[in-house]
Amino acid sequence: MNKILKIFTLDSLIIPIVAVIFGLIVGALIMLLGGYDPIVAYSSLLSSVFGSSYDFGETIREITPLVMTGLAVGFAARAGLFNIGAEGQYIIGMTAASFVGIKVTGLPTLIHAPLAIIVGGICGGLWAGIAGYLKAKRGVNEVIVCIMLNWTALYLGNYMVNNFMLLKGQQRSMEIQPTASISMDWLSVMFSDARMHLGTGIAVLAAVFFYVYMWKSKQGFELRAVGQNPHAAEYAGMNVSGNIVKAMFVSGVFAGLGGAFQVLGVFHYQTIMSGSPGVGFDGIAVSLIGMSHPFGILLGAGLFGTLTYGSDGMSFGADVPPELIRIVIGSIIFFIAAQGIVRWVLKPIYLKRKKEKVL
Repeated sequence: MNKILKIFTLDSLIIPIVAVIFGLIVGALIMLLGGYDPIVAYSSLLSSVFGSSYDFGETIREITPLVMTGLAVGFAARAGLFNIGAEGQYIIGMTAASFVGIKVTGLPTLIHAPLAIIVGGICGGLWAGIAGYLKAKRGVNEVIVCIMLNWTALYLGNYMVNNFMLLKGQQRSMEIQPTASISMDWLSVMFSDARMHLGTGIAVLAAVFFYVYMWKSKQGFELRAVGQNPHAAEYAGMNVSGNIVKAMFVSGVFAGLGGAFQVLGVFHYQTIMSGSPGVGFDGIAVSLIGMSHPFGILLGAGLFGTLTYGSDGMSFGADVPPELIRIVIGSIIFFIAAQGIVRWVLKPIYLKRKKEKVL
């Protein structure tokens, strides 16, 4: 129990919670200025998420890819890298899984579905590895490379769908083979036909892997050392360049798996996209809310997914524009980033507790 409690320190637990409360308060104030009732709005949001088993299941479905892209950004951040390319890696993972799911035939489900998942994850990792290699070997800033790779991934994904997987007369690919699907029909029935899939469980396991690898293994220690001080890590005999590439590859695997889950478990096809889906960019916010800790990212993705899915309920139930949810999320991220404000608010409380302990 003590080991579990050590995970949650003042910075990793209390500050995000207070930041969430401040963000909700800011959102409520803006609603009041706009002439909306924040109590009705937030009530409509919660009823939209928890009002039925279908909505709750769809909220979980909304949360799953955010967990994966959040883990992707958080893993790279622990190694001192800013993986702003989770969006592109997500698209590449989606495209690779679609290709395997559509073009590979004759395999049983026990082989076909895992193969599509693995290929999607590896391709996402290799895509991120490009930025890692250029950073390690040529000193190119990973942010610049990732931004360019995001656009490249978008157009490459559309090219692959349009030339190799297109359903005639439609702006989308053919459907994947039934043997490549990771949908869980029995669980979907429990949630009133919500699009439940195996990827949700894998996402939770991925968070556990993140924690064990990063804090309980030698490789994870090296990644964190490189992230905190690459010069000291190199002086200690660590392979800085190799760890940078490794961190970006594993980060990309997380994002690629997120894209694979969406195709194999939710939509079963890939559309020709006019713009980025945004899941990878949302993963940056999720990682910030979770402070780049895997268990914090799980909670951050839960919050982000709940607010995103529940925003429709605010629109219909309280006539509140869904853009206000983005303001709430932005406010939460602001207060997490500006931790000095939160600490300043909390300081009198902790000083009072210290005085009580002394007395």
